[in-house]
Amino acid sequence: MDDIRGGVLSPWLQRRRLEMGPPYLRGRVLDYGCSDGQLADMCRPRAYLGVDSNVRALQLARERHPGFRFATSVSGQERFDTVAAFAFIEHVPDPGAWLARFASLLEPDGRIVLTTPHPSMEWAHTLGARTHLFNRDAHEEHEELLDRKRLQELAAGAGLLVETYRRFLFGANQLVVLRRAEEPRIAKAA
Repeated sequence: MDDIRGGVLSPWLQRRRLEMGPPYLRGRVLDYGCSDGQLADMCRPRAYLGVDSNVRALQLARERHPGFRFATSVSGQERFDTVAAFAFIEHVPDPGAWLARFASLLEPDGRIVLTTPHPSMEWAHTLGARTHLFNRDAHEEHEELLDRKRLQELAAGAGLLVETYRRFLFGANQLVVLRRAEEPRIAKAA
């Protein structure tokens, strides 16, 4: 079977998450946790890099999106106008460190665009995973589900501000757009 997304509703859920992205995607896009590269359909080939640790997913991405660049890592020297990380941040043990890493890859006026499940709907996610409606492996790999307050705390720790926040999929998921916090201006002594 070619589908690497898991549960019966997983492809539909992935499409809903990806549909949130286009208004916020601009310039060079880093698609972190790109899976099979579906976000590439919304980007220009020369302005896109998809990164994922799943070699099988990257193979599918390359087959489905010739002309686009896919890799297992990104150089710290590259800079992007948009870092997209859909359904990613909840899977890592130190989300604050990841936000700081993403911020280090941004152009000065760049943005980070995230989607992540809302913790109030953990019960629905658990039930969906148990009944194979959602990807069971992805559910079991959740490290921490982050609410708005926690996302704001983590963003602040990484020198970022929440520019846009909205819930979607009946409140079960969140879209978060982050930008660098303004540097404090120090008045010059007269």
